[in-house]
Amino acid sequence: MPKPIIRNPKTKLGRFILGWSMVIGGIFGFLPVLGFWMIPLGLLILSADYAFARRWRRKVQVWMGRRRRKQPAEQDSRGSDS
Repeated sequence: MPKPIIRNPKTKLGRFILGWSMVIGGIFGFLPVLGFWMIPLGLLILSADYAFARRWRRKVQVWMGRRRRKQPAEQDSRGSDS
């Protein structure tokens, strides 16, 4: 398994600080350096310790899984007409 480029902090305090700073920084995503992409990344980091973020992450995983399962069937039906 390849090593991750950036590692999640090992301490709960480190994950707390990094996660919430990403979420709060994401709120100011209209600024040049910050971006709205920071909000889901911060929630992903927080999901290791907090149930509200874990529920959000699980809902997104289920949604993406259903979407991926549905896509090949739609592509096959489009390709068979021509």
